[in-house]
Amino acid sequence: MVDRGASALSLPDDWPAHPDPILALNQMGTFDWDLDNGVFQMDAQAHEVFDLRPDEYDGNPVTLAIRVPPPEAYRLDGLVSQAMKDGSENYGAYFRIRCRDGTLRWTHTQGYIRRDETGRPRRIIGIVRDATDELAQSEERREQAADDEARRQQTNVVQLTTAALAHARTIQDVIDVLKDTHGLTHLGATSLVMGLVEAGRIRLVAEGPAGSFVPGTLVTRIDEQYPMSEVVRTLSPRFIESPEEFAERYPILWPHITDLNITSAAYMPLIAQARPIGAIGLLYSDRRGFSTDDRNVLVALGSSIAQSLQRAMLYEQEKDLATGLQQAMLPRTIPSVPGADVAVRYRSASLGRDIGGDWYDLIPLPGGRVGAVIGDVQGHDTHAAAVMGQLRIVLRAYAAEGHTPATVMARASVFLHELDTDRFATCLYAQADLSTGVVQVVRAGHIDPLIREPGGACRRVLVEGGLPLGLSAEFGRLEYPVGTIELDSDHTLLLCTDGLVEQPGADLDDGMQTLTALIATGPDDVRDLADRLIDVAEERGGDDDVALLLLRRRVLDAPRAGGRLQQHVAPGDPEALTAARHMIRAAVRAWGAGDRADEVELVADELITNALMHTEGSAVVTLRVLTGSERRLRVEVEDSSSALPRRREAGASGVSGRGLLLVDLLTDVWGVEARGGGKAVWCEFLVPERSGG
Repeated sequence: MVDRGASALSLPDDWPAHPDPILALNQMGTFDWDLDNGVFQMDAQAHEVFDLRPDEYDGNPVTLAIRVPPPEAYRLDGLVSQAMKDGSENYGAYFRIRCRDGTLRWTHTQGYIRRDETGRPRRIIGIVRDATDELAQSEERREQAADDEARRQQTNVVQLTTAALAHARTIQDVIDVLKDTHGLTHLGATSLVMGLVEAGRIRLVAEGPAGSFVPGTLVTRIDEQYPMSEVVRTLSPRFIESPEEFAERYPILWPHITDLNITSAAYMPLIAQARPIGAIGLLYSDRRGFSTDDRNVLVALGSSIAQSLQRAMLYEQEKDLATGLQQAMLPRTIPSVPGADVAVRYRSASLGRDIGGDWYDLIPLPGGRVGAVIGDVQGHDTHAAAVMGQLRIVLRAYAAEGHTPATVMARASVFLHELDTDRFATCLYAQADLSTGVVQVVRAGHIDPLIREPGGACRRVLVEGGLPLGLSAEFGRLEYPVGTIELDSDHTLLLCTDGLVEQPGADLDDGMQTLTALIATGPDDVRDLADRLIDVAEERGGDDDVALLLLRRRVLDAPRAGGRLQQHVAPGDPEALTAARHMIRAAVRAWGAGDRADEVELVADELITNALMHTEGSAVVTLRVLTGSERRLRVEVEDSSSALPRRREAGASGVSGRGLLLVDLLTDVWGVEARGGGKAVWCEFLVPERSGG
């Protein structure tokens, strides 16, 4: 019974020491429930209504359980929760308390909900009174009221449980709801068991309370003589109304549960789309028999649980599929880079198919350089992940072709714009020369990078940026400014997506400051630092993915003196060409090229000749010794033509067209890089370490 028409209640300023005299004359006690701190204060008359001495009550509403039986408490909790949820200003209810002498008596309460300006409930004040005389007019009326309350309680259990299950996304979520105090325990069950059908067997996924597990029932066959097996076989519920019936029908199971003092049990099949997906059992120790209403409620609960389980199974399958797709799009391994310590991390905040398009990549480049990429495709779905995978591949391809960072970004933007998609992406590409520490950075709508020094100091590096990928091509603004960073020895470059920065209620600058402070207090090792940052992201939660790449520069042994030579060769200048050949011959022998000296000279001569013959400008030849895990000699020939060289079959004379064939045959690795308006053809030779250090 709910009363909505009463006027608002106000408590005296000196309450509860001096209760309202009018209420006291009518034997009405008052209470004040602070919802923020949970304190439930009562005046002296309210203590009398609950048959409590002041020293028996500590202000905690849980303490009232010594007077309010559990079924009544559950019903009141549901009523108050619903009133607060649906915006009601007050509520009223009759309930029974168990007095000190063990007798039950009716009590009435009326509560008035006080809300703040946002509508959030903050406080409840109200009255309680003895309603025994009021409800004692006839035994029939009391019994009818009890029956009505019982039916409302059962209906409320279905509603509350169904509402809670609506938010379950995984099988474990479903189990947690059922075992929670707001779940099926409202029905007074002593024990709960649940199993799922898998490959013709039933696998137990939930049992409780602790100590109630029956050995041998973790996995059972559907044809065995167990109640869950029977309801799965017959697709019909089984209601066991006495211990004797239980022992007779299930002699294998009964001896193992006698310690639970079971007096009755209900087993329901969990059916979804006309097929059994599992079964659930409720065991009771304080009841015998099930009324028609009881059975209807339990069958309804079984149907609700089955739907939730099927939904959870689909979510988990979709999540596994989406996660697999996402992981397939990300690099399987990160290559080892001489001169750097690298750590990458990825945290998914996905549920079901909702996955993000965040990605990272590390691209080894010639000449001791490396490209680091971080990006985020708009959206949180499988399409975003698919677009991410394509973008990652084309960025890697453009970088490996030797294009400048600005060109890499511009071409990637055009590629995304030409895809059949409406998505855009933010991205940051950093090309680092680990031998010099010079890092060229291009930013397409992405957040700025950070640099951490060995002592822990961390700073945000402001880099002028362009529009996100896709948008810059759409609006014809493909110019991406290039920023330059000096990365000293043992300094760490950190790139991340905004999931690590953005926090509810804080703007981007505040988030970057928080992240900077967190990095400054973190460990020096990049792997440990990456782990800490991801742990913080996990603790903070959030609905966005996080991608993270850390690159710490380590200075290798410096090249020996004379480790780099360069010479300009003008077209039509035989003396310059001869001088370049002399320089190459002297350098490769002085630097200890060993038996590969002739190969280096021959390939360098071919590259210079090709540059002069097939372009209209001059050539610049550069020789360098690269040291690291292996000692390499690098030859670069740069010209002013953007036309890429191509391999051709040799002519009839056997002379024309053999240049690139020789390069491919004699070198360990070679390639072409875009250089401004021209290009550079480069090649590298592994050469022996020099003795004597």
